[in-house]
Amino acid sequence: MFSFFERMVAMRYLRSRRREGFISFITWMSLLGIALGVATLIIVMAVMNGFRHELLSRILGLNGHLSVYGTLNAMSDFDPMAEKVRGVPGVVSVTPVIEGQVMATARGVARGAVVRGARPADLAARPLIADNIISGSLADFGGADTVLVGQRLANRLGLTVGDAITLISPQGTATAFGTVPRLRSYRIAATFEIGMYEYDSSFVFMPLSAAQLYFRMPDAVSYLEVMIDDAEQTRERAAEVAQALGGRRRIHDWQQSNASFFNAIQVERNVMFLILTLIIVVAAFNIVSSMIMLVKDKGRDIAILRTMGATRGMIMRIFLLSGASVGVIGTLLGFTLGLAFALNIETIRRWIEGLTNTELFAAEIYFLSHLPAKIDPTEVAAVVVMGLGLSFLATLYPSWRAARIDPVEALRYE
Repeated sequence: MFSFFERMVAMRYLRSRRREGFISFITWMSLLGIALGVATLIIVMAVMNGFRHELLSRILGLNGHLSVYGTLNAMSDFDPMAEKVRGVPGVVSVTPVIEGQVMATARGVARGAVVRGARPADLAARPLIADNIISGSLADFGGADTVLVGQRLANRLGLTVGDAITLISPQGTATAFGTVPRLRSYRIAATFEIGMYEYDSSFVFMPLSAAQLYFRMPDAVSYLEVMIDDAEQTRERAAEVAQALGGRRRIHDWQQSNASFFNAIQVERNVMFLILTLIIVVAAFNIVSSMIMLVKDKGRDIAILRTMGATRGMIMRIFLLSGASVGVIGTLLGFTLGLAFALNIETIRRWIEGLTNTELFAAEIYFLSHLPAKIDPTEVAAVVVMGLGLSFLATLYPSWRAARIDPVEALRYE
């Protein structure tokens, strides 16, 4: 497409001499701007994808894709209902759950907590819990006085495996002297840490039979937690579950329960993409300005080339190649830098925290205990194509202007 002569002249124009130093400076700034824009866009998109993936995997790993509630506050016929739901195609597991809010106390420290009662076998089947036991063993979880506690909650209360934790329920016991808060002590069988601050600092798991006794729900549960094979098909599976149960139950899916949360992430992701794209656009405008200045400075050279037999097409290709080279090099540099940063972002974060002695990613604020990044090849390809496309478009007008220079007029004024 480009002849050796065109490539040679184009590369020569990219190397500045002393009187062209300012033009070269703008060119280098354009290259650096495109590189930083592409790299930043790749990194931010990877982090936003990582946030969504990590939050989704942890929320859905601990909560069901579907939650089936009874017509009242409790479900007394939960086992027959669970069998009906298990017969629905696409349903992976059904877990009866009791849930309630309590106050957890130990050694004079009190914290709010959420208690979930589940059968030990159902809890052991959850990889997010079973694979993230920090201390103790799930084998010890199952007695009437044992619980499983989040590691951060245990640390706040100063507890370890084997210690006692006291749970106080807001639903007290009515006596002749008034309502007395219901409280009971349990032994910590194990602690877990799944990497999501909200769960690690406030969740307590209890055997289902013990939870039924504590919350005074004999032979009943709060709801059924349903896991399906594809989280994106919850609406279809919810309709099938409702049909299997005869439509007498309330069914909520994870998209309804967390709609505002994930919608906020999506909106922030789109806004960040738009804002960071402007960095590449600004760098592309710098290419336009530097190329126009280069064309003006090389007017005599263009006139001489034209008188020697160079066609307008050759002149246009020379400046196209010269300007596009800046965009291509900048885009490839940004692509390499962005991928390298995104793949090692957690290591870089820890290094910066150690260097500055500050906490850049507080789990209390960002929900997760580490900085996630998930690279989407399609998005990376779109960013690279956008960088190359804008760079190429930025060279069209200066190249066309160079090709339109009249050699007679240019030499006359020189």
